[in-house]
Amino acid sequence: MSLASTLHRELGLTDDELAGIRARLEREPTFTELAMFSVMWSEHCSYKSSRLHLANLPTEGEHVVVGPGEGAGVVEVAPGVKVAWKIESHNHPSFVEPGNGAATGVGGIVRDILSMGARPIALMDSLRFGRPGRERTDYLVEGVVDGISSYGNAIGVPTVGGETIFDDCYAHNPLVNVACLGVVEQALQHGRAEGPGNVLVLIGSSTGRDGIGGASVLASAGFGVEAADKRPSVQVGDPLTEKLVIEACLELVRADLLAGFQDLGAGGICCPASEMTSKAGTGAVIDVDRVPRREPGMAPFEVMISESQERMLAVVEPSKLDPVLAVCHRWELGAEVIGEVTATGRLQVVSGGEVVADIPSTSLTDDAPILDRPQERPQSLDGFEAGTALDAPVDPAATFLTLLSQPDIASKRWVWEQYDYMIGLGTLQGPGADAAVIRLPDSAVAVAITVDGPGRFCRLDPYEGARLAVAEAARNVACTGARPVAVTNCLNFGSPEESVVMWQFTEVVRGIADACRGLGAPVTGGNVSFYNETEGRPIHPTPVIGMLGVLDSLQAQVGIGFRAEGDAILLLGATDGFDLGGSELAAMGGGEPSGRPPRLDLAAERSLHGLLGRASTEHLLRSAHDLSSGGLAVALAEAAFGGHLGFTVELPPGESWRTLFSESPSRAVVSCAPGRVARLALAARELGVPLTMLGEVGGEDLDFGDFAVALVAARSRWDSAFAESLSLKVV
Repeated sequence: MSLASTLHRELGLTDDELAGIRARLEREPTFTELAMFSVMWSEHCSYKSSRLHLANLPTEGEHVVVGPGEGAGVVEVAPGVKVAWKIESHNHPSFVEPGNGAATGVGGIVRDILSMGARPIALMDSLRFGRPGRERTDYLVEGVVDGISSYGNAIGVPTVGGETIFDDCYAHNPLVNVACLGVVEQALQHGRAEGPGNVLVLIGSSTGRDGIGGASVLASAGFGVEAADKRPSVQVGDPLTEKLVIEACLELVRADLLAGFQDLGAGGICCPASEMTSKAGTGAVIDVDRVPRREPGMAPFEVMISESQERMLAVVEPSKLDPVLAVCHRWELGAEVIGEVTATGRLQVVSGGEVVADIPSTSLTDDAPILDRPQERPQSLDGFEAGTALDAPVDPAATFLTLLSQPDIASKRWVWEQYDYMIGLGTLQGPGADAAVIRLPDSAVAVAITVDGPGRFCRLDPYEGARLAVAEAARNVACTGARPVAVTNCLNFGSPEESVVMWQFTEVVRGIADACRGLGAPVTGGNVSFYNETEGRPIHPTPVIGMLGVLDSLQAQVGIGFRAEGDAILLLGATDGFDLGGSELAAMGGGEPSGRPPRLDLAAERSLHGLLGRASTEHLLRSAHDLSSGGLAVALAEAAFGGHLGFTVELPPGESWRTLFSESPSRAVVSCAPGRVARLALAARELGVPLTMLGEVGGEDLDFGDFAVALVAARSRWDSAFAESLSLKVV
């Protein structure tokens, strides 16, 4: 029996994949080769279950400079001004070791941005956990938040916003998705190993055994009761070294010393070496004995697939090698030539003067398996078509206060106060806003970024839920006055080996594609995270949408908070009082989500964005806030909290509670000076956006007509509920 036949299953390879490896090599693989195939053909690295469907996403647009396939997407936000924008997941490592898992998730996405030659300037996180107040959940919350804050704060990149969602389906599978925005300071970099004779320089930390098997064992399989045993597969981060890597590499870019550039993350050295040569149609020889190590006795396969952090791989012309090494040494960083680009088209690994691996580069990348897995719509969704039957609240005031204290709605101040969101002084709007607004360094240009993902809607209808996710992210950006221009996405699902999960996935991709085309916001890249399940219980299908918007003027930005007594309050968009399926009001009853989620009208959504943009440019608005979780009631309250001003509104007669708690999409609540209402109404008519006068800003109460709650009392409930729910009792 061959060595491969006894080991491939332990490395996460199937019998068919072993046969495919033998066919590509025309011989038995060596141990090192088998390990390299195991990481590069893993779900995490190869996207073997998702590539077929991701090809349906729109990826081109007038602002897109670089789309999917590189370290990050690049978008031109103004003439000559380019930004890099990307989101990644670190779900499995964060479940096993929340502090290091989340921290290295930040480090990894930062290096993705850096690999494009861009300076990272802002982070956002999208986090999901089980219900707070349980020991395990609160341990994960504390560890993840600490990991993100400690790493981001230390490298000097502000965490400017995000979302924190709680649902029982994430109790054993937390989601830690981190997005990063960067500014291209000089020339764009690309992950290509051009030029036979050029050398490969490994920059940054030395290599250890941390992270070995992270892609193939940890991120490409579900969890069971033995999850804690996978701690060795979690990487360990060093943010101080990461900061040195950032500055040294940007100096190398400014000096035009690099011919190719890519970060090391999942798959270790094996990943950039194979991907960069495959893209360029070249090959490489790597001498693993030249790789600096921090642990003795490492085997060649360990060196090749270790996922030790804070490392980059550069392609350097021999004439520029000395300046490259000098820059790295000045920044007190390790830098070592570990190989050379060849014209063979093969990735060869040498140890002790012997070839231990010799693989066609494309066999590890472009020629990896592509699976068209079975799909099946679950019969359990049939009962959701009729919608959700909810009774009118007996005590609307009590229901409203309870809604404000729900974990998904209550203030996450406990989370974001641990982040330094003002470092760099570019944050114009930060945590708590619909979208963060960032002024780009040395520029009059500002962008808006946000992350959104309504998992409950996708559980009920993956296609419609995905459309709603894109629309909500775009609406959040539009409420600041920005034009939505580009999407990065992180698609979190259970096992692709389950036909129901694959049906959910393809429906979500179809929904994202539909919405992105309809709203003119192409997808520039992203991440797929499968196997988010423990002991056979998957999470809700959870696409997280990162939306990038462009502000034409810094002065045109709009915040969510009311700003002046006597301002008019208006509702933009139409309300369907029966849009309560999957809503926060329905979730208060506990149990699984039920009902039919709202239906999105893309034309109405697009018109609303146009109106918000026009109104901000013409300085008609004092505030704008999108309606989403909790509906109008929560949006009005958050606008009041943001401005420390109460309000009085009058709702349509009849079932006013439906108007208050409906979660119909394509709506925003705005305020403006009374003298500008007529101009706003005219613009709304021209664009076909329904406009309803609700009331005015002022007073010390949140007065909804049928009931009123003191502003101070409501704010206290909203502000303290989340921190008080933690068993840690850290307030």
